[in-house]
This record gives sequence, structure tokens and C-alpha cells, in this order.
Amino acid sequence: MAKDNKKNNKNASTKKSFLKDFRAEMKKVTWPTLKQVVNNTTAVVVIVLIFAVIIFVLDFAFDNINKLGVERLKTVVSSSEESDENAEEGENVETVENEENTPSDEVTADVAEDASTSATTETSTEATPTEAATSDAAASGTTDTTAEPVQ
Repeated sequence: MAKDNKKNNKNASTKKSFLKDFRAEMKKVTWPTLKQVVNNTTAVVVIVLIFAVIIFVLDFAFDNINKLGVERLKTVVSSSEESDENAEEGENVETVENEENTPSDEVTADVAEDASTSATTETSTEATPTEAATSDAAASGTTDTTAEPVQ
């Protein structure tokens, strides 16, 4: 119990000491006069109002610029969609014209048949890389200019 009393006395003296020190420090503070407080408050309010007006004007201007820009984009997009539709119609017409001018399936079947007969008439069991490339090119209907002729 003696220890508890010492702790309580120590805490009580610390609290009293803190409050005394706090009051002493607050007396040392230099407080502004009423005139200084009014002047400083007025300056802060005026500066805040000036910035509010500047931000309002900028917001209004950017909002109007944005609306005009969006309207212009809408017109550009709608005109590009119309031109895309016109281009697609033109492509459809070109596709129909190309289909009319393409060779018939009989010609491509003849080329494939010639390629298969030339591949079956070879006497060797293994084809050299040059022969394989040539027969692949003949089967696909293309010619390989780098391949040597088959003998």
C-alpha cells in the first residue's frame, strides 16, 4: 500500500506540475490584437473568393469548350460512319465484279490434278528437298523461283 500512495502522489504532482507549466507557457504567448485578427481574416476571405471566381471562370470555359468539342466529334464520327457505309457498299460492288471475273473452279481443279499426277509418276521413294518444294508449289498453284528444276 505504501507503494500505491507514492504512485498516486507522484501522478498528482505530475498533473499539477503540467497544468502550472501549461499556464506559464500560455502567458508567454504573444496574442494578436483584435485589429490584427480582423485584418488577417479579411485577407484570407478575400483571397479565397478570388480563387473561387478564377476556378468558376475556368470551369465554365472548359465546360463550354468540352461541349463544343463533343459536338464536333459527334459530327465527325457520324460523317465517318456514313463514309464507311458508302465504302462498304463500294466494296460489295467490287466483290461482285471480282466474282464475275474470277476463273472457274474447273481450271483450279485441272491444276491440282496435274500436280497430283506428277507426284505419283516419280520413281524414287524419297524426294529431294528441291523436288518436294517443286511438288508443293505445283499443288498450291504457285511457282517457286528459287527451286532448281526437277530432272
